[in-house]
Amino acid sequence: MKAMILAAGKGTRVRPITYTTPKPMIPILQKPVMEFLVELLRQHGFDQIMVNVSHLAEEIENYFRDGQRFGVQIAYSFEGKIDDEGKLIGEAIGSAGGMRRIQDFSPFFDDTFVVLCGDALIDLDLTAAVKWHKSKGSIATIISKSVPLEEVSSYGVVVTDADNRVKAFQEKPSVEEALSTNINTGIYIFEPEVFKYIPSGVEYDIGSQLFPKLVEIGAPFYAIPMDFEWVDIGKVPDYWRAIRGVLLGEIKNVQIPGHEVAPGIYTGLNVAINWDKVDITGPVYIGGMTRIEDGAKIVGPAMIGPNCWICSGATVDNSVIFEWSRLGAGVRLVDKLVFGRYCVDKTGAAIDVQAAALDWLITDARQTPPQTTPLERQAIEELLGTNVI
Repeated sequence: MKAMILAAGKGTRVRPITYTTPKPMIPILQKPVMEFLVELLRQHGFDQIMVNVSHLAEEIENYFRDGQRFGVQIAYSFEGKIDDEGKLIGEAIGSAGGMRRIQDFSPFFDDTFVVLCGDALIDLDLTAAVKWHKSKGSIATIISKSVPLEEVSSYGVVVTDADNRVKAFQEKPSVEEALSTNINTGIYIFEPEVFKYIPSGVEYDIGSQLFPKLVEIGAPFYAIPMDFEWVDIGKVPDYWRAIRGVLLGEIKNVQIPGHEVAPGIYTGLNVAINWDKVDITGPVYIGGMTRIEDGAKIVGPAMIGPNCWICSGATVDNSVIFEWSRLGAGVRLVDKLVFGRYCVDKTGAAIDVQAAALDWLITDARQTPPQTTPLERQAIEELLGTNVI
């Protein structure tokens, strides 16, 4: 069976991570989120997968290639152009536009097919969803999920009648205005007839253009509310919660990698730690070839990626540190995400460490950081506030 993963977006709400990593490649404990989607599709018999790519397309293509090692076939539809220097320039054409481009190239979607947004962890019975879709004679079906009323303003809300036929949409309504608590999860089931309503050669979106069109013409268009695990990573705070959820065991379909060296403490290969001289409270994941010096303190839930270096006396508390990061001696990192030259708090506010001349504090673990005096360290910590870094 055939499916499509939407992977062409720039992921602006997950910056600075998406400056160098496309959103589908954001790692959930070292495994790209899109890999979980590929596995889910394979489990339910969807072994022919099209992926539309644009922003940092080569990162996705080089990792998944033809899909052989994942037990599926994968092909890519690039949206953009190549400049005079041979660099790929992404020019996304919208989610529905991406579907149409593939179909115009050669009619790939010739039977019921599934479309997934490439930025969420899901554990859904796709087989049951497709069966329901077919039983309704639907041309398009949204898989929706009920959320608490106080959360509806963060999502697109789907409004249906008693037969689950879609009547209207509300984009991030206020709590007072919301007509439903069922939200659009970005998981869709289509019949090939849907392409009658998607124009060729223009930018066109599924949620804001195709679906309202189907409602307008009275097409057989449904939404099925299902109870399943769905973890959106559309924004930095969402990603933060996803990592915490995995470490705390709240997200069941993601296993913590490495081996458990002590209760709640997991490591990759060949970490350099004197366990008698560090203070580590789980749940914590420490990637392979990471060094944690004597006197450091790690308080979970926390993730430290591979090839990192946590210097003597440093504290990592409720934080996420990506690979090849070095945290300076005696520094407290509380409620932060460290990604390359950026330090991000859990609201998504980012500090450019390099621009702020804090290279001594967080730097590449492959480089020797400049030495700083205690007075310099105190001045910078006062400038940023005690809980910023």
